[in-house]
Amino acid sequence: MKQFQLPTFLRGIEKSPIRQITDRAKPGDISFGLGEPDLPTPDVIRREAMRVIQEEQNGYTLQAGLPALRERVAANYPHMNLSADEVVITAGSQEALYLALMTLIEAGDEVLIPNPGFVAYPTITQMAGGRAAFYRLPAKDDFSFDLEDFKARITSKTKVVICISPSNPTGRALASNDLRDIAQAVAERAPGAFIISDEIYRELYYTPERPGSISEFYPRTIVISGLSKSMSMTGWRLGWVCGDKDVIKSALVLHGYVTTCASTISQKAALAAWTTEAEDAVEQHRRIFGERRDHLVALIRGECGLRCVAPDGAFYTMVDVSRYGSSVEVAEAMLDAGVVTVPGSAFGSESEGFLRISFCADLAELGEGVKRMSVALKSLKK
Repeated sequence: MKQFQLPTFLRGIEKSPIRQITDRAKPGDISFGLGEPDLPTPDVIRREAMRVIQEEQNGYTLQAGLPALRERVAANYPHMNLSADEVVITAGSQEALYLALMTLIEAGDEVLIPNPGFVAYPTITQMAGGRAAFYRLPAKDDFSFDLEDFKARITSKTKVVICISPSNPTGRALASNDLRDIAQAVAERAPGAFIISDEIYRELYYTPERPGSISEFYPRTIVISGLSKSMSMTGWRLGWVCGDKDVIKSALVLHGYVTTCASTISQKAALAAWTTEAEDAVEQHRRIFGERRDHLVALIRGECGLRCVAPDGAFYTMVDVSRYGSSVEVAEAMLDAGVVTVPGSAFGSESEGFLRISFCADLAELGEGVKRMSVALKSLKK
């Protein structure tokens, strides 16, 4: 019998490097690894989910999702003038990313990706037959946007540009002038290109104002987002993709074969995310994560003597451990000391020498985790 061979599009693709290390956590370890909020899903959403389970028949929805939910999502982007037909409800924002890339690119097309950036961007690009190209967010500048480097990376083959704000892994947000510059550069140098705007962390911010969206400046924007992070609903798998009607129509066909529809129970419960009670809960989450951010950054700088980036949003900080070894070596030492971190190399060459630290843990756990980090560093040569 002929031995199984991977199809070409899967060759070289392995389990996410984030999962490779977080899956090795031992009982009693403190996890600074996964980007999974530990705060509760708002009560109003949980109550609605229980009511829906007990009282309603929960068969398939329309493949695009509940019309009422799509209308609420569309209303989130008034500047885009979306109708419900320009929104597809997905099984999380990662399916939304998959649909967008598989719909927009063909073999040989370039996708311009932030470096550092989320691990799924280049992987799904490869699955779709595209070629990943990268624009630098320089570590020496705390991973802020570099316009000149960005413009230099755009070519005639650039079909899609990915932006994420606030960023995974850095937590940095793009300022309005950055968004305007990105839009202008793409319009001038690759006028047919689409921008995919990953906005999954947009509601978790520590700046005076909510970060803007590139869709405010660039019409050919496909927005992907969801409720996993802001509403602590990672396991509910509720996201969306929205934008250009023709793109979304094609994405819906793919979605229908891949997923059929997002969870009916999750969709019905998600309607409660637009209530005052849920919005108040998100405001409280922002406050709690903001306190954790300040506490963690102070601890790492004070107890470990390390440089780290104070994030504008999301729940990650990047910690410079380059004087102790490679990011993988240091992450392994951390794991041996009972604290799970993610090596910066998982996110791109620009974040090699850094660890991504998630502050999805209470203040006591953050304190204990930093103590273990300090122990691990002492085991490594400077």
